[in-house]
Amino acid sequence: MNYSNPVSHPAWSYPAVLYEMNIRQLTPEGTLAAAERQLQRLRALGIDAIWLMPIHPIGEINRKGSLGSYYSVRDYYAVNPEFGGMEDFDRFVATAHSLGLKVLLDWVANHTSRDARWITECPADWYERDEKGEPLIPNGWDDTAKLNYANHAVWQGEIDAMRFWVERHGVDGFRCDMAMLVPTAFWREAIRQLKALKHNIFMLAEAEQTDLLSEAFDACYAWEFHHLINDIAQGKRRVWDLRNYIYADRERYPRSAMRLLFTSNHDENSWNGSEFRRLGTAAGTMAALTFLLPQGMPLVYTGQEFGYDHSFAFFDRDPMVNPQPGYFTDLYRLLCQLKHHNAALQAGERGGTFIEIENNAKDCLMTFVREVEGNRVFAVMNLSPYTIHADFNTGIYQGDYTDAMNGNRVAVPYHVEQDLPAWSYRILIR
Repeated sequence: MNYSNPVSHPAWSYPAVLYEMNIRQLTPEGTLAAAERQLQRLRALGIDAIWLMPIHPIGEINRKGSLGSYYSVRDYYAVNPEFGGMEDFDRFVATAHSLGLKVLLDWVANHTSRDARWITECPADWYERDEKGEPLIPNGWDDTAKLNYANHAVWQGEIDAMRFWVERHGVDGFRCDMAMLVPTAFWREAIRQLKALKHNIFMLAEAEQTDLLSEAFDACYAWEFHHLINDIAQGKRRVWDLRNYIYADRERYPRSAMRLLFTSNHDENSWNGSEFRRLGTAAGTMAALTFLLPQGMPLVYTGQEFGYDHSFAFFDRDPMVNPQPGYFTDLYRLLCQLKHHNAALQAGERGGTFIEIENNAKDCLMTFVREVEGNRVFAVMNLSPYTIHADFNTGIYQGDYTDAMNGNRVAVPYHVEQDLPAWSYRILIR
């Protein structure tokens, strides 16, 4: 497929690792001030950008649980008192920037709460309405009200609100909730105006529609990938399904496209359980895979850096209890270093292409190379619960490598034959 006008990405985003911060559950206090004190730790881990779940005041009509849904926004121009005040937000951004971290806000453009300021302050036609004149409820979310994108005044209202956070409070971009539910033309106009304010703004769509990537956004979700790895870990699908997905994805999207790869996020964690419930003993292997595949931008969700095995309540306080660094802390730190130090693993068009090496067990094994400008990453991955006797020829990729997991030098022969334990993998760099 030919894309004549690919999106130009901020330079920082190509090797970046993103962290989704659930302020409510990150710390015992559940505040921006407490979250700010976690930034140094996250930067040391190797995180490059913090995606904050929505920070805005939450509606009270049909409120869910004791505190409500982050995604029922009452006022786009304010900070949820649960988290602190605007000065706390500004300090959070200032500290993040001083550490070299970018800050992305979660933006809910499709709807507001049912008691949002806009419902009383703006004309009635800013909302889609039913026969009684009440704002429509989108997708069964009865604590929200559907905005009317047939009215271009709504477009500019949303854009002005986004501009406020860029212009006055220094945010570096937005993760856009359910981006496919509003017109792509709106996003094009929003991004045009935002880039006029800040040329290196970064935009992530919670969607997979190809037009969003080819015309507007820097990155989009890889939901299909996520469901595939869950199914593979649970024995419902095999590795050839993942392989077919990779090749199909390459044809669907422009080479410049960035794809958010994850083993968990706020939706998956709260509604379908932690990565350990879904992936079991494959959790570490699948985490590594999110750092290795082409065009990928890996995501770490709150608690994953500790291997915290818990499904957070979505509408109530449910903070982590005494999380301790451990195996997954070390794993994510190593994977972040691998991402940063190997040009072949960059996202978008700068990364190395995916070159598959044929093996004897394609229903269980993935053996592949990513290479660009003299940098090569060679991965051998057993994505199955069985010990597999691997047999493959490396061809032109034989030679001396460094094992990324332990720093040892490794001589890779032309012909490789070895047993690989269940869910094991090797990452070699050259």
